[in-house]
Amino acid sequence: MNTELPELSVAQIWRYPVKSMGGERLEQAEVGRRGLVWDRGWAVRDEKIGVTRSARYIPRLLLCSARYLPGTSAGTVPHVEITLPDGSLVGSDDPGVHQRLSTAIGREVTLVSTGSLSGEAMSRQAPYETGDFETEMRMIFGLKDDEPLPDMQAMMKDVSRSDVFMQTFHDSFSINVLTTSSIRHLQNHVPSANLDVQRFRSNIIVDDGGECDFERELEWIGKRIAAGPAIFDVVAGCARCTIIAAAQQGGIARDLTITRTVVREMKQVMGIYCNVHQDGIIRTGDAVTVLNDDAAGA
Repeated sequence: MNTELPELSVAQIWRYPVKSMGGERLEQAEVGRRGLVWDRGWAVRDEKIGVTRSARYIPRLLLCSARYLPGTSAGTVPHVEITLPDGSLVGSDDPGVHQRLSTAIGREVTLVSTGSLSGEAMSRQAPYETGDFETEMRMIFGLKDDEPLPDMQAMMKDVSRSDVFMQTFHDSFSINVLTTSSIRHLQNHVPSANLDVQRFRSNIIVDDGGECDFERELEWIGKRIAAGPAIFDVVAGCARCTIIAAAQQGGIARDLTITRTVVREMKQVMGIYCNVHQDGIIRTGDAVTVLNDDAAGA
């Protein structure tokens, strides 16, 4: 009996021009210190509280999608074209973009780029909407009162890399990786659910060859993986919030059974968070290799 695991390869590459909106599927992407170049280069700022917000707080952002406009410049990133929930288009260079976006999502927001805010303004946290940390976390992760909170220790230690964290719209880590074996594992528990990869908003989808049924990538935590010439430090598992169950652009329907199943069967974790160890251009079809180097403390 052959017990060897199948080869790994890059199946899909996704970049998200605007945080919490649908993204662009790419055949290749440049990886720099801050992750995929221009990933989460834009975000929306909630003008009522003066901070940038994700779909955890403004779910209708997920009903929009965005793409970069080649040959344009908004300073540190290109301009974007946004498809609103009704299918209409608006560009980031349109004087009416803020009003049209606010109307579409039902909240007064301003579209901002990484170059338009200071690091302090980008990382500033709003007061808890629910009043305290634990209640807020339960709301964000869709947890019941008797269910444990995810382990945030590994995730929070990355914030010490403030030179990266404070210059991007990532929540913490610059790269999210998900294997097809994890998707298959979840699908076996919720066979009727639509598990479109866009639900999980990962940058790199790794194909495991179709023969595995377990969360293979969790075995890589504390190690390094290579995708083509790029190398990543695998730091932590990705604790999934309610976004994975929300309605999204492209006809992806709301399905709360997905969140409940990830909590119950996968201890809230699906996919891995990584930091960039070595830059490079990754391409669909590139081999993915688990390296022997220990990434701990890197």
